[in-house]
Amino acid sequence: MHECCKSFEDMTLKERSTLLKTVADALEATADEAEEVGDLRFAANSMCIAHTIRGMVNNSAERDNTAAEVLLEQGIVLVHQFSSRQQRRLN
Repeated sequence: MHECCKSFEDMTLKERSTLLKTVADALEATADEAEEVGDLRFAANSMCIAHTIRGMVNNSAERDNTAAEVLLEQGIVLVHQFSSRQQRRLN
């Protein structure tokens, strides 16, 4: 059986770190794609959030869950926006 979704607060440190790294990786990939299509501002914004998230992963002693949740939300929204915009361009 699949386990029900957990809140960020309920995740273990390893689960949180994995989630943070996954979103940072997605942001970096999105930044690369945005740069390829000439959207340098979007690429820069994506990289800034990715670096900030990676900083949170590396500094687990001073973890601020609220800040991490906000950064994750912003990162996921950026990836979604870029993906949606690319889909519209293809259609």
